[in-house]
Parts: sequence; C-alpha cells; structure tokens
Amino acid sequence: MNIIINPPRNEWTALLQRPVLDHSVLETAVLQVLDNVKQNGDKALIELTRRFDGVLLKDVGVPDAEMAAAEQALPAELKTAIIQAKQNIEKFHSAQMQAVIKMETMPGVQCWRKSIGIEKVGLYIPGGSAPLFSTVLMLGIPALLAGCKEVILCTPPGKNGNIHPAVLYAAKVAGITQIYKAGGAQAIAAMAYGTETIPAVYKIFGPGNQYVTCAKQLIQRGGIAIDMPAGPSEVCVLADETANAAYVAADLLSQAEHGPDSQVLLVSTSAAVIEKIIKEKQRQMVALPRKEIAAQALANSKAFIIENMSDAIALINAYAPEHLIINCENDEAITELVVNAGSVFLGNYSPESVGDYASGTNHTLPTNGYAKVFSGVSIDSFVKKITYQKLTREGLNNIASTVIGMAEAEGLQAHANAVKMRIEGRSGKS
Repeated sequence: MNIIINPPRNEWTALLQRPVLDHSVLETAVLQVLDNVKQNGDKALIELTRRFDGVLLKDVGVPDAEMAAAEQALPAELKTAIIQAKQNIEKFHSAQMQAVIKMETMPGVQCWRKSIGIEKVGLYIPGGSAPLFSTVLMLGIPALLAGCKEVILCTPPGKNGNIHPAVLYAAKVAGITQIYKAGGAQAIAAMAYGTETIPAVYKIFGPGNQYVTCAKQLIQRGGIAIDMPAGPSEVCVLADETANAAYVAADLLSQAEHGPDSQVLLVSTSAAVIEKIIKEKQRQMVALPRKEIAAQALANSKAFIIENMSDAIALINAYAPEHLIINCENDEAITELVVNAGSVFLGNYSPESVGDYASGTNHTLPTNGYAKVFSGVSIDSFVKKITYQKLTREGLNNIASTVIGMAEAEGLQAHANAVKMRIEGRSGKS
C-alpha cells in the first residue's frame, strides 16, 4: 500500500485513477465474444466456456437433479443465513415500493404516475474463485418484488460443470427458476441477444470483471439497458484516532480479497493512525487463504495522509467510492458532507461485510467513479414509471389558454388546434 502525504489538489485526479486494462484491446476482445454468441448461440457458449473456464458442457441449462443436489449439499447453518439475509433484503426493498398518488394540478386536471416492472430482466452472478451467491439475493429479490415477469440468471459453472450449490439455493430462496451456465462477456451476450436456450431480455444487471463491464457497455449501445457500469470492487475508509485499527485493517482486506483488480483506499488526517492500520493489515493478511490475491490488490492501493478533515472529505468526493466506511468520532456529521458514494458504513461496528450480505441494503453499486452519477441497485432499477393524465371538460377549459398560447408561440399550430377543437365543441362531421 503506497502512502501519499498531503498531495496538492491538482494531482488528485492522477492519484485516484483506478487500475484498468487497455480499453482498445479489451473492447476488441469483448466484441469478438459478443459477435460469436450472437451468430452461434448455445454452440458459442459451450465453446467459450471450454476455452475460458476449462469446462466442457453438454448444454447450458440446469437440470432438476442438480438443483435438488445443491440444496442437500449445503449445511443447515448456511441455509439459515441465506434465509435471514433474504428476509432483511426483502424488508428493506419492500419499503421502496411506491403507492400510486393521484393529484390535481388544477381543477379538473388529474395526473399520476405508476411503476411497472420491466418484463424481462437478466441477472449476472460472478463465479470463479468466489461465487457470489449473495448477489443472487441482491438482484433477484427486488426484481420479483418489482413485478418483473421473466427473470433470467446466468453464472459460470465450476470445474465439475455444476453451478455452486449456494448460488442455486439462493436462487430457489429468491424465487428464480430460469438459471443457465454461462459466465463472462458471453453470458452478457446471451442475455442481450438470446440463444436457442437462453431468452433475450430488456435489461441486464450484475457486477463483474472488466470484461463483463465492457460487454454491458457495448450491448447498451445496441439498445439493451444495463443497471450501471459496475466493474471491479473498491472501498475507501476514512479513519481518525477513534478508529479501531484491527477493524479497519479487516475492512481493507475484505475488499482486497475480491480480486487482484480491486482497489483499496485509506484516508486519515493522522500519520500515526495510518501506520497502525498498515501494521495490523500486514499481521492479518498472513493468515488469509486468499492472501496472494489480496496482496496484488493492495499493490494498486493507496493510503492518504491529508492535512485536515475538510480536504479529506473533498478527496473522497473526488474519488466517489463504491463503498465508503467512515470510522470517525463524528461519523454522522461527516456523512452529511459526502455527496459521491455508492453505500456508506458508519462507525466501528458497521463493516462493509454486513452490506455485502445481510443488513438489507443492496451491494450492487457503482464503481470506477460512477457514484458521481449512478445509484446502487434498488426497486427503482427494475421498474419503469409511466405518467398518466385525465382531464374533465372543465379541466381542459381551465388549462386551454395556457396550452394554446404556448403552442402558438412555438409555431406548433396543430398542437393548439387539438385543444381549440375540443373547447369549441367541433365534432369533425361535415
């Protein structure tokens, strides 16, 4: 972890850069995958799974026997944890459901808005060395609460050709029944264009590596909606003298173990705090099963010693972290000054892990600085909102002069005539 002391503001942009691949090389490789799946469907998926995952599949579907075996394979304690997480996520997201409110903007002019679930959505669940079964709950639960009629789930198989049992059990708990064995950019292509087995969808959700993110951005150009350009995960921790160094170190490592392209930032006004946390981080990392992965991520990570808290907050807003942990004495006052972050965790007893799994908030969040303009996934992500209006004769008379005057001022006479004909009572008959 590189320590940077009081950098001038004109250097912040360069210092806060995320580690990325060459975009031209990345896009070329992903376009080839997208075109292959678009042209060759299931055959391409099976070949690409063999090439990238080292697994030869007969087909991309999940048989009933595999679903049943997955449930039997999981220990009771994990099943209980998944159910508890499901209940908390469902409770938090249910509260986001909006009732239809009809209102009169003026006498006889009634307007309202209604949320309608997107009919067909696709969920991408990363696999590989750490299958994210928690993401199944984070995406599947709000999708079904929102009223999406068709929910497709794609995730890469393990080396045995099967999907991780916890992913399949979480899908069952969430209520998802259409599950397919496909990972990476090829899974995004399958859900975007459809194959012989996997239906095409209208919007695709889910985190992933830079290849998945690039695939999502490319298919968006073709008219398929995506949740956000969510790439490699990241965390920023703001710590002062009241922070527990062991807790902060554990938070940094929990993010670093996601993958070698994850990024970790530590910010403090105290050099002593930074030093204590880094020593604790080194002590804890030795015992981690994924310490090599964490070490690679930490090589791209930075610790900032900033002169005052005001500048520290400004640095964080410039970075716009996916996850922000505020481990400071005045955490709630500080968070009022944060305007760019995906999800915020306050105090010594709010590790990022609780948001990742079970507190109830969603862990599918904007990365790579997109927290400046994107929100994390919510019920709103799975619906479109349609507006309605209904006018009485009185209402049209009340608003007629306003509409006619504005339409004629814009030179749109037919717009004005649509109102004039009604208030003058013309029938259109000769």
